[in-house]
Amino acid sequence: FVSPGPIYEPQLNDDRDGHGFSHSFRRAGIGPQDRVLNTWSYHLVPAGVLLDQGIAATGATVIPCGPGGAEQQAQLILELGVTCVCASTAFFITLINTLEQLGHPLPAAWKLKSVLLGGEMGDWMGKRRALENRYSIKTFSAYATGDFGLIGYEEAGHEGYTVQPQRLVQICDPRTGIPLPLGHTGEIVVTTLNHGWPLVRFGTGDLAEGIATSTDGFVSRISPLKGRVGQAVKAREIFIYPRNIEEMLVRIPQIQRAQVVVSKREHREILTFRGVLQPGLTATSIEKDLRELFKKYIRLKLDAVEWICGDDLAADAALLVDLKHI
Repeated sequence: FVSPGPIYEPQLNDDRDGHGFSHSFRRAGIGPQDRVLNTWSYHLVPAGVLLDQGIAATGATVIPCGPGGAEQQAQLILELGVTCVCASTAFFITLINTLEQLGHPLPAAWKLKSVLLGGEMGDWMGKRRALENRYSIKTFSAYATGDFGLIGYEEAGHEGYTVQPQRLVQICDPRTGIPLPLGHTGEIVVTTLNHGWPLVRFGTGDLAEGIATSTDGFVSRISPLKGRVGQAVKAREIFIYPRNIEEMLVRIPQIQRAQVVVSKREHREILTFRGVLQPGLTATSIEKDLRELFKKYIRLKLDAVEWICGDDLAADAALLVDLKHI
């Protein structure tokens, strides 16, 4: 796999529960009676396969789809009696909007009972509560990374995420690596001794607080995420780093300087490329190559391209700007 890091990682032959994802589904009540539509990508990134294995470990039926094709997936929900959907929050909203446009409002025409939603910053819990109240469904989430699979899962009546048994978690000062007391925000640092892919004190780059500890001194429950350490920006569940943009720009010498802006329009994250061309060049000659290289190096589709003059982008302007919460 190419994790959102990006780090190249193996799929373990003896993995039978999707790096622990079965814990999350079992806690949400998923079992042999369920048909689960999995819209997470099975291509390169580990999310689709790990969720697939976790669902199968509960005895539920998996319907593997990956992202995209909302109208076809909406039909699958109706025709196959899907009871649970796994999706990013944005794509799930797209799915239910599609169902409503097709004349099938919930709950009358659906058998859907629960949804595993990918997390967002901002008032994500408020968005979940609104979905639950409007559509009479239960939402649940998990804290996971491409490196570890499941780190923590939600439990009814408890804030944040309970750490799954095969993970050792500390909340540490991002600069020193020293573990912090409960209630202090720091970087989530995880250890796993899984055969074939052990990781020791691996910093995830995510920020949270420790809520509770176990008898061994490790954190047993963490708060909802509070942000990211460093320069990475998360867009559509993929981390973008300035170095990804630099690697792309090396292949397009016609661009003098550039900036990628991540913003939000309603529930969708928008990627905009702002570029300054070398003197005497026209945008039409390179825009197709730009979009293809963006998809190759950033691993996401570019939404918009803005060609600007040099005065509109300072020479020392940041390569990557996060405007999702503005």
